[in-house]
Amino acid sequence: MSHSLAKLPHSNVYTRLAPSKINGIGVFAIKDIPKGKDVFVGDNSKIVWIDKKDIRKQSPEIQKMYNDFCIVKGDKYGCPDNFNNLTVGWYLNNSQKPNVRCNKNYDFITLRLIKKGEELAVDYSAYSDDYK
Repeated sequence: MSHSLAKLPHSNVYTRLAPSKINGIGVFAIKDIPKGKDVFVGDNSKIVWIDKKDIRKQSPEIQKMYNDFCIVKGDKYGCPDNFNNLTVGWYLNNSQKPNVRCNKNYDFITLRLIKKGEELAVDYSAYSDDYK
């Protein structure tokens, strides 16, 4: 069965994971990304909100996973509905000179043209309390 180009799994994909000079693994452009582009079109992963007090009862390894990957709002962690469902967007690294911004729906929008091979980074403090 032949697929049209618009239906292939790489359609609307602009990034991939790779080793980062900022921190561990990062998100890198696989092609130029125009300014104002929603970088993760098609990522419909659900964010669930978990009470921090429930995570404090968990092992240090589990607590580190929440601290490494989650959004913090007050006494809650915002995280994927299952850590096995981490999508590329969860790997954006923090920067005080971001090239991507996060809107109120947790969509990541480019602030300028991002060139192929460049790492995407966002200011965590714009949407997560632990970075303010």
